[in-house]
Amino acid sequence: MSEMKDVGGFSQGFSRRSFLKAGAAAGAVTTPAFAAVEVLAPAAPPRDIDLLIAGCDVVTFDDKNTVIMDGAIAVKGNAIVWIGKASDAAGMFSAKETLKASGQIAMPGMTDTHYHTAQQFLRGVHRTTHRKGPSWKKILIPFESGLDEHDVYNSGMVGYTSMISAGTTCFLEAGGPHPDQMGKAADEVGIRGRISLNTCDLDGDGGPLPKSHIMTTSQALKENEALVKRWQGNSRVKAWLSLRQILVNTEELRISMSKLAEELDTAIHTHLSEGTYEVDYTMENYNMRPPEYFESIGIFNKRMHCAHSIFLTLDDVDCYAKHDASVAHCAFGNYNGGPQRMLDMVRAKIRVGLGTDGPNSRGSLDLFQVSHYAVLGQQIGYGTAWHAPAQLTYSDMLRHACRGGANAAHLGDKTGSLEVGKLADVVLVGHDDYDQFTSMDPTLTLAQNCVGHHVRSTIVDGKVVMKEREFLTVDIEKMRADVKQRYPRMIDRYEKAILLTSG
Repeated sequence: MSEMKDVGGFSQGFSRRSFLKAGAAAGAVTTPAFAAVEVLAPAAPPRDIDLLIAGCDVVTFDDKNTVIMDGAIAVKGNAIVWIGKASDAAGMFSAKETLKASGQIAMPGMTDTHYHTAQQFLRGVHRTTHRKGPSWKKILIPFESGLDEHDVYNSGMVGYTSMISAGTTCFLEAGGPHPDQMGKAADEVGIRGRISLNTCDLDGDGGPLPKSHIMTTSQALKENEALVKRWQGNSRVKAWLSLRQILVNTEELRISMSKLAEELDTAIHTHLSEGTYEVDYTMENYNMRPPEYFESIGIFNKRMHCAHSIFLTLDDVDCYAKHDASVAHCAFGNYNGGPQRMLDMVRAKIRVGLGTDGPNSRGSLDLFQVSHYAVLGQQIGYGTAWHAPAQLTYSDMLRHACRGGANAAHLGDKTGSLEVGKLADVVLVGHDDYDQFTSMDPTLTLAQNCVGHHVRSTIVDGKVVMKEREFLTVDIEKMRADVKQRYPRMIDRYEKAILLTSG
């Protein structure tokens, strides 16, 4: 009599003897150990599937940190239906498409938990830096104000293809102009994402915002609600609500937006405790720090996604944990502000993921590199001064880029790890470069010796979006030609916007 057992994220039929042998092996499967499971040949005819990824080492980032050497992943529709040894898969499945991935590592797609689509074309732009006030208000918003719909569409096409090429399969948009164009681009590229609208109903301190960025409170609520509803029917791309900053949002909007999030069953993307000016503002106006103030008006909850979260006390961290607010840790830019409490957040079981913040922060959308920065930042903050080892290892941090990001996106039950029943967001990474040899442990290789350019193929929702670094969904050369043709006029509008907001 055969029994069924889930081992390392996949199920097979076993005899009692094989069951006991496989169960013993599975009990020892923790990183850096590798799954070694004896599976009986199936008696049933091959099962029809849509995609078989075969021959790769599979790093699942499941609860047991299961790793399967020379493994395979079977995909039906947009979901993973089986994970196991490649030698077993050959006789078990009849696939419409097979990706031969020998010499590669399969891992879950990463989630960029904070990205400004509309700032994509600041990559490589020399910016004026001698302007008083926070850069988001003096530089970034003026840039966004000069973009038309097609500019934002192109920003999305360039940014989202860059993400896919570096192993990011989902993004959380911070809030920008023309969000429907972001959604259109994301849909065409094939990435998963949450778009949102730049939302300001107050000029705030430090000089006026461009008129195009200011709405009435009523208008802000109506436009956010309409955006969320327009994208409810899309399976990959949806919309969240947005509050740009405490300084440019009224209390009426904050409270009303929180109620709207509850009604629409969605989240709110905001910047919180990003700068000292923000802490000063809430202390001067409410005699409370930003998280405490959010708590006091009843809007700090699981729907609030807080980018940066740099200037936090331990009490602030406790406030995040108490209300299950999520965090985007943007290591490229955050350490310019001050020390980070990511380790404290992790220990408090806060849903924290990694974000690039967009090209304004070093220019790269490579979450592998963000992860490396974050490890070093936490080492300096929590280890070096006390002659202690790393408190968050490279493997830990890459896991946060995958599972932590998925949890912050409210997708933890669907993405972030490679498991049967989860969505097939899979990244195939090469490990045969000169600086990677010898790559005996696939988890350590991914975490320590890989960057975005090592990504070979990316699958989102069961569809191959990029294969051997060639995009199958968009014409890259056509897109780049369009950008080059429009780019000079866009930068000219930016320079004029900078002059208009100078003071």
